[in-house]
Amino acid sequence: MATKKASGNGKRQYANAEMDSALTDFFYESLKDIYWAEKHLVKALPKLAKAATNAELKDAFETHKGQTEEHVSRLENVFELLGKRAVAKKCEAMEGLIKEGQEAIEDTEKGTSTRDVALILAAQKAEHYEIATYGGLAQLAETLGYEDIKNELGKTLDEEKETDELLSKIAEQSINYEASHEMAEA
Repeated sequence: MATKKASGNGKRQYANAEMDSALTDFFYESLKDIYWAEKHLVKALPKLAKAATNAELKDAFETHKGQTEEHVSRLENVFELLGKRAVAKKCEAMEGLIKEGQEAIEDTEKGTSTRDVALILAAQKAEHYEIATYGGLAQLAETLGYEDIKNELGKTLDEEKETDELLSKIAEQSINYEASHEMAEA
């Protein structure tokens, strides 16, 4: 198991000497990937909020931007606990999901519930990617003996699940119904 040592700031750091394996390398690379994803979501969420018509949806995107900034901070803490530098590695999956969000804006009419439906769908795709990633990373952290890191990743996982549920609730309460009654463009 990994040995733990106290750092100068009282936080536990993990000594990698005995944990240097292909799995720890994969874990670190995966952290860099989700770190890039979170940093880019911080930039994308205001665009979704601006494009949304429904006030509750706008608020959800704005609130999640703040949470996502916290996710970035937590990941920086995770890198610190590992004794590694916080480095982002381009996440191809999130880049594609962010592009889908932009296409949802471009392909739908401004001010419509149909656009809001498209924004929710695009956002939930990103949330599901994050849920899968954080769930897997938390399990790997546990396997590698990184209990503090597992807990940090678990906090983010819970928030991502809550956001996904909130988006579903917003869609179900009114947006989907309103969009179903909008007339298609001729």
